[in-house]
Amino acid sequence: MPKQVNSIVFIGAGTIGTALGNVLAGKTNINVILHSIEKEIVDAINTTGVNVKYFPMNHLNPNLKATYDDHIFESSDIIFLAIPSVILIDYVNSIKSYINPKAVLINLAKGFGRGNNTIVQCMKQDFPNPVCSLKGPTFAREIINHLPSAFTVGYYDETVSDQVSKLFTGTTIYLDYSDDIVGVEILSILKNMYAIVIGIIDAHFNSPNLRSLILTKAFSEMRDILLQLGGKEETMFKYCGIGDFTHTALNDLSRNRTLGLLIGKGFFTEHVSHELVLEGKNAVNIIYQELLSNSLKENKFPLLAELYKVLNNRYQISNFINAILQS
Repeated sequence: MPKQVNSIVFIGAGTIGTALGNVLAGKTNINVILHSIEKEIVDAINTTGVNVKYFPMNHLNPNLKATYDDHIFESSDIIFLAIPSVILIDYVNSIKSYINPKAVLINLAKGFGRGNNTIVQCMKQDFPNPVCSLKGPTFAREIINHLPSAFTVGYYDETVSDQVSKLFTGTTIYLDYSDDIVGVEILSILKNMYAIVIGIIDAHFNSPNLRSLILTKAFSEMRDILLQLGGKEETMFKYCGIGDFTHTALNDLSRNRTLGLLIGKGFFTEHVSHELVLEGKNAVNIIYQELLSNSLKENKFPLLAELYKVLNNRYQISNFINAILQS
């Protein structure tokens, strides 16, 4: 009997969608499609095998195709959500009538969905589909170049994690697993915020001592916030936890670390704020307000509290380091 053919669709043909789609397109038993609203990207992938906007120097696997036809979701077995968190919930709901109600929805986006609900919580409320989260220390550039990379699969239903495991078997993607799906989602948000903090510090001091001091404070604070928001401590030690945090905080390919460096060097202009800070600032504001509503004082999360002040133009950045060192 021929092998069962699964239909995998990525909502979004950006960096992470293209990179992971390219990996999965190397398997012979599945069809992989990138869905994009950008016609020039779709046409280029289908005619030249290159994503001209995001990976102009990489030739994609010839089995990887693209489309802008929403009907593709009707026959999808697995749908990866690979667009920015600030637009994801509204967009996926706008195409809800096309989505196969049995398809597994896998969230790749890092950020809140609606209010203080994570994306998977919103998906669970809005859709009958099984949902899971895929988060880890991964730059898309390395994934598309077939370097070993790791993710944590956060799940509600263990049978879904089994499906994801089989999907990536034999690829360069390595997985660990957690039934703490809320914790997996929360950590993917927290690590970006604390990477900004590390960037600010490194902009002022190229000091291994100071960096390690702040990394320790940040990791401890992330753990406390994770527990406060309903996650499990053990999730910190999955790929989505310490792996993703140090990956984002210590590598200059990270947008959030780079944002911290820009802020620390005094380049925090209105343009930078609008273009780069939207998701991070929204996340900081949501978590800050959530912690205050739980009757926590700022001295229980001093790094986050100081970052909140920076992003909301509350004080001069020169005060930042002294403030967190005294916490």
